[in-house]
Amino acid sequence: MMRHLLRDDDLTPQEQAEVLDLAAAVKAAPFSLRPLEGPQSVAMIFDKPTLRTQTSFAAGIAELGGHAMLVDGTLAGIGLRESIEDVARVLGGQARQVVWRTAGQERIEVMAEYAGVPVINALTDEFHPCQLLADLLTVRERFGRTAGLTAAFLGDGACNMGNSWLLAGATAGVHVRISSPDGYQPEQQYVDRAADIAASTGGSARVVVDPREAVAGADIVITDTWVSMGKEAEAAGRLADLARYSLTEGLFALASPDAIAMHCLPAYRGKEIAAAVLDGPRSVIWDEAENRRHAQKAVMAWLEARR
Repeated sequence: MMRHLLRDDDLTPQEQAEVLDLAAAVKAAPFSLRPLEGPQSVAMIFDKPTLRTQTSFAAGIAELGGHAMLVDGTLAGIGLRESIEDVARVLGGQARQVVWRTAGQERIEVMAEYAGVPVINALTDEFHPCQLLADLLTVRERFGRTAGLTAAFLGDGACNMGNSWLLAGATAGVHVRISSPDGYQPEQQYVDRAADIAASTGGSARVVVDPREAVAGADIVITDTWVSMGKEAEAAGRLADLARYSLTEGLFALASPDAIAMHCLPAYRGKEIAAAVLDGPRSVIWDEAENRRHAQKAVMAWLEARR
């Protein structure tokens, strides 16, 4: 059966560990894997703004011996000018894999159903699995493990990063605390799914409204922009609603003395995170950004081996 990475729980705990091991190996030896030698093409489609995703996939594809085929989603008119099903069939005949950064999760699921090649979620409104693999690689580099650590995610827990931290964190054996006010909490289905996964990995998943309680003793403190793509009209209300969830120096001081601060970027200093935390000595945010390349190379190589 064709394997894809559409959401974080597409990988079992064992498979997630395999991908992270592979990511560490290709980071140490960037040109040791060449599954796309030829070069074979990987189609990259970006329906949403991108910096890290486009650059890290393009660099990673090249290091794997392949060619990054940039498909302009606006020109293609995916779902408008042509159906997703028809676009998928066309891309599957031209590319070895498809990487898509889009809106609704249902769009990428249709792509995977019809493409006939592995499809990778480079971000949807619901999930950001490639970012989480980069984050978990960064955590392993800092702590030597993921299992048993405690992660606190602050702010808009209903965003794709909140959902992905629940699922991927639980898969990695992490105790995940999502700290958000009413109206910004993740859907219960994702909390329940994470709890089901955690039952077999030793992790846990829960929503903690009080950010001080969530951060207390945590090993990993994560935040994300409060105004995600498509939410710009809600900016003023979101800034007011989430103000007490800002990752300030005072809040970060409640975490473990060895705690790390994480943010998937772009970041807005003085809003969801203080400049002193983002640019401080315990920030691993730039490591996360680099590790996107290594984690995504591992995903592409891992999927290629299972075609």
